[in-house]
Amino acid sequence: MRLIAILTLALGLALPAMADEARLRSLETGDDSRGWNAVGKLLLGDRGFCTGVLIRPDLVLTAAHCLFEKDSGSRIEPDRVEFLAGWRNGRAAAYRHVRRAVVHPDYAYSGQDPVDRVAFDLAVLELDQPIRLPSVQPFGIDRGTLSGDRVGVVSYAQGRAEAPSLQEICRVIGRMPGTLVLSCSVDFGSSGAPVFTMREGAPRLVSVVSAKAELHGRPIALGTDIEDPLEDVLAEFDRGDGLIRRVQPLVRMERAGSGGAKFVRPETP
Repeated sequence: MRLIAILTLALGLALPAMADEARLRSLETGDDSRGWNAVGKLLLGDRGFCTGVLIRPDLVLTAAHCLFEKDSGSRIEPDRVEFLAGWRNGRAAAYRHVRRAVVHPDYAYSGQDPVDRVAFDLAVLELDQPIRLPSVQPFGIDRGTLSGDRVGVVSYAQGRAEAPSLQEICRVIGRMPGTLVLSCSVDFGSSGAPVFTMREGAPRLVSVVSAKAELHGRPIALGTDIEDPLEDVLAEFDRGDGLIRRVQPLVRMERAGSGGAKFVRPETP
């Protein structure tokens, strides 16, 4: 996974004490992982892995930056990507290759993504065959997550790549345009991991992990608010598009001084 400098957020956010936050729990057994097998490990050719999640039987949602070579900036060919649904201790509930990958039309990979691109850091992957298993049920989408809301995350990551880990309770501690600032625990390999909220006893997606960062010296995560961007990506998908559309890099003003905000590059896990 690519190594990018830590982001420091000076947004006037107070980092609250969150005594109810849960620790990461490894889902190593069949009982532990029941209900979470739609989360899978994405193998990216020879460049590592990300996390992905089924949103339809044949469609995986992940972070757009996972689909690019760090050094060249070129797209990774879809046929080099494999989705291992429910990967746990050397076995998956289902194995699928990817036939088509569609990224958000406003996402432009630079290798050093600034914070303002987190809002577009989404991609959908069409599998070569749908996964239709009772134990692998796609996640639904939720909308309207607010600061202070409880969320959770399921992810693979560096040092815990052989089984997913669940953090049942973390929080939305702030928002930027198109971006949720999260207290969730993530690391390299967590990119594309589903951030969910519970509705009527069932987890529903509100975000995917885009980057890890720091707020007042404490590790946090940045997630793409999927409410509107996901509709854009699915519209591209439904039109049959599978190519990235290059856009001009966004101009970003850095302000120094009291009350200002200075952004340094985020780490994309």
